[in-house]
Amino acid sequence: MKAKAIVYCEKQFGKMDGKIANGLVRYSERYEIVGVIDSTKEGKDAGEYLDGEKSGIPIFSDLDDAIERLKDVPAYFIYGIAPLKAFLTKEQRKIVFTAMEKGMNIVNGLHEFFTEDEEFMQKAEEYGVRIYDIRKPPAKKDLHLFSGRILTVDTPIVTILGTDGATGKRTTSLILAEALRKEGLNVAFVATGQTGLIQGAKYGVAVDAIVEEFMTGEIENAVMEAYDTDHPDIIIIEGQGALSHPAYISSCAIIRGARPKAIIVQHPPKRKNLGDFPYMPMPTLESEIELIETFSGSKVIAITLNHENMTDEEIEETITEYEKRFHLPTTDALKYGCGKLVKRLFEIFPELSRG
Repeated sequence: MKAKAIVYCEKQFGKMDGKIANGLVRYSERYEIVGVIDSTKEGKDAGEYLDGEKSGIPIFSDLDDAIERLKDVPAYFIYGIAPLKAFLTKEQRKIVFTAMEKGMNIVNGLHEFFTEDEEFMQKAEEYGVRIYDIRKPPAKKDLHLFSGRILTVDTPIVTILGTDGATGKRTTSLILAEALRKEGLNVAFVATGQTGLIQGAKYGVAVDAIVEEFMTGEIENAVMEAYDTDHPDIIIIEGQGALSHPAYISSCAIIRGARPKAIIVQHPPKRKNLGDFPYMPMPTLESEIELIETFSGSKVIAITLNHENMTDEEIEETITEYEKRFHLPTTDALKYGCGKLVKRLFEIFPELSRG
């Protein structure tokens, strides 16, 4: 049975910095999400607010409101905000302490490790709860350098990259993986960020928390673990940030470590500036595709959209425009599914049709 969890996402649910909570509402293999905390959306259904379809997950004003209205105190309190400045304010610390006082284990996806904070550890011992720092990397003795084993893999490896952070790369990856499973394929999904790991991905690493020298090797190791263990027909790798993004090198490590044989690019057409850097313009889709193909030596085989701030009519018009301009199948996985992507993958990798 999945453990019950409530996700804290004050003032950020449905926004870029609320991506952990957004992802958990859409999908969680590990937890049963019984509520989201965001006082600005109190009383709404989380799924309906996010994607227009009811999920049965209520949004509460605060932790006391949630516990009062829920039948049981959830076993886990998940900190569902992923801000650029990944450290808690004094008020946010108090909220986490309150959750611990009520007997809830803490799941933390920040770069600030609660298990290295004396006050947090004292509280955990006092209230008999556990803290899970999802981004905390293994000891250096347990990290992996790039070995080159990935070069021997003949299984199709597909990476979903993007033009910015928080564009929906993980969501598209999961939808695509499920669509391929429905075709009868054995699919391995490799997470590369904290949200995918919290959701319960079997394989993966929070790549942005790894010392640079080991980033490529840790990605390679995660892919090889999936390959050696599950013997999949195809491997789907979640991208991070953007290859062109000046603040992140995660995409570089993912490309080098996973050596994708095909790449899908996710893009938000209405986003004018980089999400966490509003003074910097978004790259064009053309420039990102050129950069990706040059750097990776692989081809971009399809485009997927993030429909933020777009009407249904604008989504349809953009799909038509991109397919004409780029000569690549284009879709919005959340709106229209992954039929075009599956068809394209079967064309590129005919061995998939043979099971």
